Amino acid sequence: MVVWSPSTYLQFADERGRPFVDLLARVGAEDPATVVDLGCGPGQLTATLARRWPSASVLGVDSSPEMVAQAQEHADGRVRFVLGDLRTWTPAAPVDVLVSNATLQWVPGHRVLLPRLLAAVRPGGWLAFQVPGNFAEPSHALLHALAADPRYADATRGVARPAAADPADYLDDLTALGCTVDAWETTYLHVLAGPDAVFRWISGTGARPVLQALDDEQRPAFEAEYRSRLTAAYPERAGGTVLPFRRVFVVAQRVVAGR
Repeated sequence: MVVWSPSTYLQFADERGRPFVDLLARVGAEDPATVVDLGCGPGQLTATLARRWPSASVLGVDSSPEMVAQAQEHADGRVRFVLGDLRTWTPAAPVDVLVSNATLQWVPGHRVLLPRLLAAVRPGGWLAFQVPGNFAEPSHALLHALAADPRYADATRGVARPAAADPADYLDDLTALGCTVDAWETTYLHVLAGPDAVFRWISGTGARPVLQALDDEQRPAFEAEYRSRLTAAYPERAGGTVLPFRRVFVVAQRVVAGR
């Protein structure tokens, strides 16, 4: 079980939050009553859903006790947070908007979950999700190459490894389920401030399972070599370190029967 760190994750809160805003901009729900954020993390983005839809009841769900504990500071009369696993989560009644931001990539074979997630949305409602699509980039390629080194391979074998499909794959999946689908991709050029910026970014997300799998004797050497390789791949510039980050977006509206 990976232990997630809200403070590490929130170091780059603005950059991590931008895709969420861009995703929600394409959701056409006007006055939903129920909105759910699956994989809500530390909750600051979930709270924006209540501001976007002032009449909605908003629920954030996450499998990390640490994240849910952090998220409680954003809870109020309309926004609440609970511990739960999106693989088994089911609402008491179909919801109007179901959002998942940078979470599905951690579920192996998550495309098979799409019919069940869509079933949690009422006819005419919206399913919207965003997943990273940067797993071939140096940040990840260097991580997994080093993890496969004989010095670390035994410790890192079988750790969680995120993956995602292309926009066209998700479009086909959800169109076949009777949805109207808007799918696209964007590559952001995040300019990150401070030393070891890319390491600090990925240590809060994609590299965390690998780093936690290493023992206290292995981890310092691994981190030092990984930092060095990242610095060579992402050199610091005058304005900061540029991290190209591809993301995949999908917004699907469930078609009302008879239309």
